[in-house]
Amino acid sequence: MKALVINCTLKRSPDPSNTDALAQVLVDRLEKDGVRVKVLRAVDLDIEPGVTSEPVREGDAWPAVHAELLDAEILVMASPTWLGRPSSVAQRVLERMDAMLSETDDQGRPVAYNRVAGVVVTGNEDGAHHVISEISGALADIGYTIPGQAWTYWHLGPGPGPDYLDDERGREWSHRTGRAMAANLAGVARALAARPLGAPPG
Repeated sequence: MKALVINCTLKRSPDPSNTDALAQVLVDRLEKDGVRVKVLRAVDLDIEPGVTSEPVREGDAWPAVHAELLDAEILVMASPTWLGRPSSVAQRVLERMDAMLSETDDQGRPVAYNRVAGVVVTGNEDGAHHVISEISGALADIGYTIPGQAWTYWHLGPGPGPDYLDDERGREWSHRTGRAMAANLAGVARALAARPLGAPPG
């Protein structure tokens, strides 16, 4: 079983990413459970704006990301909170994924069927639940199954403050929730693999 984590931080590699650091807790747990994990930092890739799986122009990195999505049973979208919303990078990724709504497999099922997804959020401002809801709702629209408690987040409440990497407060809860998220994602992915959803009724 394979998982793909798309980190939608605004920071390019090799800059430290709070979102990447929290997502690593989930990665460690998934790998302990026998899941192969690949992590992409979307801002490092030349992803053009658009709503198609095909390249928008020469050098567009999205088709390779799309192939990774189809190769993974588990998707984790990881985003910081900016102005109470997902990052602009996360929005671009979701816009490109919009094309998957019209893509089907050889059995007529939407290509996101029988795949699960969850969300990791960090930020030194309030808004994590809103970000989780926006991303989870979009992924469910595309066809992903969202298990119960398929998220974790870290923030210190309203107003400016330190980042995840700067402060130990709240980490224990975020890590425990992240490990539960990993277990739920892997468990539901395995259940769908054993008893997959069929094509929607005509």
